Amino acid sequence: MAAGSCLLLLLLPSLVTALHSPPGCKIRITSKGLDLVKQQGLRFVEQELQNITVSDLHGNEGQFQYNISQVKVTDLQMAFSDLNFQPQQHLVFNINNASISLRFRRQLLYWFFYDIGSINASADGVYIHTVLQLAKDEAGRLKISNMTCDASIARMHAGFSGTLRKVYEFLSTFIVTGMRFLLSQQICPSLEHASLVLLNSLLDTVPVRNYVDEHIGIDYSLLRDPSISTDTLDLDFKGMFFPRVREDQELENHAVEPVIKETERMVYVAFSEYFFDSAMHSYFQAGVLTMELQGEKVPKDLEVLLRATFFGTIFMLSPSVDAPLRLVLQVSAPPRCTIKPSGTSVSVSAFLNISLVPPDRPPVQLSSMAMETKLSAKVFLQEKALRVQLDLRRFRIYSKQSALESLALFSLQAPLKTLLQLTIMPIINERTKKGVQIPLPEGMDFTREVVTNHAGFLTVGADLHFSKGLREVIDKYRPVPTATPYSSPWPAEPSLEPSLEPSSL
Repeated sequence: MAAGSCLLLLLLPSLVTALHSPPGCKIRITSKGLDLVKQQGLRFVEQELQNITVSDLHGNEGQFQYNISQVKVTDLQMAFSDLNFQPQQHLVFNINNASISLRFRRQLLYWFFYDIGSINASADGVYIHTVLQLAKDEAGRLKISNMTCDASIARMHAGFSGTLRKVYEFLSTFIVTGMRFLLSQQICPSLEHASLVLLNSLLDTVPVRNYVDEHIGIDYSLLRDPSISTDTLDLDFKGMFFPRVREDQELENHAVEPVIKETERMVYVAFSEYFFDSAMHSYFQAGVLTMELQGEKVPKDLEVLLRATFFGTIFMLSPSVDAPLRLVLQVSAPPRCTIKPSGTSVSVSAFLNISLVPPDRPPVQLSSMAMETKLSAKVFLQEKALRVQLDLRRFRIYSKQSALESLALFSLQAPLKTLLQLTIMPIINERTKKGVQIPLPEGMDFTREVVTNHAGFLTVGADLHFSKGLREVIDKYRPVPTATPYSSPWPAEPSLEPSLEPSSL
């Protein structure tokens, strides 16, 4: 028993870490962001309710037979609506005192009198209360996992015209009550389909695991269900890059967990050092952090200096004095990112091998030197892409062989630094220029971005902008409906068409 208790105590820290793995990327949506979403959401709800399909209403009362069909919503007024966060995983959407205008076709048979026409009706005091539960699915994608809905109509009025207007007014209680019941029964199913099917198809546009370029990919899967307070919604993403040659590779996250305290902007995105480290580790694993310059690609001034520096070695190779030079720069370990309130930097260790390449002969190595560089990194957000601009700040070379050779290489430090700044850095920045997409739905972009550095992570505060409406994106990815025959819940009724022509009445 004692041994088992000790083992449990030893395993407890690893179990806690497994249950709460720190995110590499974190997104916070504030109440201000939710207000913008509400504007688009309300427009979307109105469009969905306008497409409500109401079953035909038919029946009889004594000698009267009536049929109400072709019900269409002609107008909606939803002046009082609200969308709020509800701890721990819910969004609450309320509509109060709304009105729905309807138009439908009427048919009435009373003895041998037959009447046909249209009716305009209005449903007032419409109340809709919906609660959406948010959760991560098996793929780590944010989804609306459940929805509860309650809808009611306080009053309904209908205006009648035509030959049998008085008769319709007499029967209005039956017709209006039935139509009010049918309409209220269709509101929640319509909103349930809109949420669980259509809005989830919009969430499917959020990138979860996709390729950044031909070398690496990014994993934006959610680590856990969203955390919702009364003012914010927080999403913890894995935020880990991976090499495409080893997509199952996992890099442990030992970085500081991002902490977002601000609520002034619509959205905040935080990135830990792990986010950037995993990108550089993946490029290193992919074997692309190597660069070679040979022959005419070596700057002429640098070539002259290198030949003068290694004159003795080259002179000993008299047949190969005029052979072209080759410089091979290879990163020796995954670069590391450091984020401080003062700025962001990247530390890189590399080897520089300088060789002569005589034609039809094996290369002759002149020197192999170690390089240590520190790059400053400017991180910024453009639209939905996180981009990085690198600049060389510190540079040092030394020999791996001896201190004496390191002293001899001192004269090469300035020209090699210039080589890095003018030749190597533009190539690296061109690669980082594309950036990596932030996990937001299609049609939603950032504006007015501000980057703030903290100890171990940085945050980007921004406002949101809809470049496309919800309807436009949803229609683009709308699931193809499966046609099913409609069966009316009402029993079959004899046709209301009279057996005699109206002219014979």
